[in-house]
Amino acid sequence: MGGISATIIVCNEESRIRECLESIRWVDEIVVSDTGSTDRTKDICREYGAKVYEDEWLGFGRQKNLCQERASKRWILNIDADERVTPGLREEILTVVKEGEHAGYYIPRKNFFGKRWMKRCGWYPDYNLRLYRKDLGRFRERYVHESVAVEGTTGYLKNPLEHYTYRDISDYLSRMERYSTLAAKEMFEEGRTAGAFDILLRPQATFFKMYFLKLGFLEGMPGLVLSALYSCYTLAKYVKLWEMRRGF
Repeated sequence: MGGISATIIVCNEESRIRECLESIRWVDEIVVSDTGSTDRTKDICREYGAKVYEDEWLGFGRQKNLCQERASKRWILNIDADERVTPGLREEILTVVKEGEHAGYYIPRKNFFGKRWMKRCGWYPDYNLRLYRKDLGRFRERYVHESVAVEGTTGYLKNPLEHYTYRDISDYLSRMERYSTLAAKEMFEEGRTAGAFDILLRPQATFFKMYFLKLGFLEGMPGLVLSALYSCYTLAKYVKLWEMRRGF
């Protein structure tokens, strides 16, 4: 069977899921995994004809694979609640799925920090493989920074997803707490350790890369703030890994 299934995992996304769904009204099917919303997220998804499932939280990779298993179409378009498919991307996707030249396609993302599109700091084009054949692709089941592995060749699309990643600095900090814990847990299970080098120098390396090598300084104060916040994230995940290994 042909067609496109859009897959989304959500939890309490009432404030932004509607714009996401509006941008994918043209797909053949929308499959949603809700992991405990207490707001109107599920109701809004059903307004758009989505197949909504209420699930326990399994981790990003496993949750997205669960959505994929429930999808009935040949192509999977994985999208997050804070992402929007631009009109140009929609037309490009419809074209490539007809041609079927590759097993999967990388899509560039325009990442927004607050209301600002961050062109630098390594945030653009930020290619992610989000469009792929259901029978040839599957998410790697990681705790965080999950990605798709496909059997076959891949291509690159030109038109972007718009990604409204952090509403403000408070949003970043609250999510940093969660993601740094997941990253530390993943490193712990891989057998990695954290020493003085990791805690002292890795955060500095993160800042140097984003602010200088990735030209974050050209973004003005937002570039400085974002680079500093990412260095804090790096510090947080390594000190948490140290704590998991050694404790206080």
